Amino acid sequence: MNRNSYDGDVTTWSPQGRLFQVDYAMEAVKQGPATIGLRSNTHAVLVSLTRSSSELASHLQKFRRIDEHVGISYSGLMSDARLLGKYMRTESLNFRWTLSEPIPIGYLVDMVGQKLQRPTQMYGSRPYGVGILVAGYDRDGPHIFQTCPSANYYECKAMAIGARSQSARTYLEKHFGSFGDCSADQLIRHGLRALRDCLRNEAELSTLNCSVGVVGKDTDFTIYANDAVKPYLDSIDETGTVAPAEAAAAPAEEAAAAEEAMES
Repeated sequence: MNRNSYDGDVTTWSPQGRLFQVDYAMEAVKQGPATIGLRSNTHAVLVSLTRSSSELASHLQKFRRIDEHVGISYSGLMSDARLLGKYMRTESLNFRWTLSEPIPIGYLVDMVGQKLQRPTQMYGSRPYGVGILVAGYDRDGPHIFQTCPSANYYECKAMAIGARSQSARTYLEKHFGSFGDCSADQLIRHGLRALRDCLRNEAELSTLNCSVGVVGKDTDFTIYANDAVKPYLDSIDETGTVAPAEAAAAPAEEAAAAEEAMES
């Protein structure tokens, strides 16, 4: 029997032990615009590409603020992301109302995982066709979580999902060891540099096609879009994530310290 004999509904297993509709939902995530999450010891950052349906339409916003201390970015079906974002806001509000404190990030993601699991066990439903990156800060510090249509979720030091995201993951794997001591601005530059690798040939990052979300210690989840992203775009060069001004300042400071040592 061919593959089509086993993908009529989500409750039918193939002889290879696969649920094909879940696989199709995972493919929907791979077709969406790339989004990247990374964290340091004090901050968590999301950066994302945005698309417009035509030159006459505005670019779609891919960030959603869930609470003061948590936000999400996603790749896949926007309608599914809206529904899950609303669910996360409701659960976060209920937790804050009941216990008078922010919801822990891991607990919130676990609830999302349970919601993602239900459609994979009921006939007549379909999996959510969206992958979500969750950035938050709680009593345990900053977090980046990834959720999948299969209802699996993972905590990550850095992650990239969406179209052509393998290039971004390669960059993140190469540099994630230095993320721990980065400031929020440095994390953003790393994220934009990785995001640039996800673009089509001859395409460039601009204030129209990318946006940034930041949360951290003493910093509520904040979204930077349009002109607010321009200073960060101007600060990344072709070879790395350090702005030219910062690169020039470091040798100057070292030289000054050497002169003071010689004089003393």
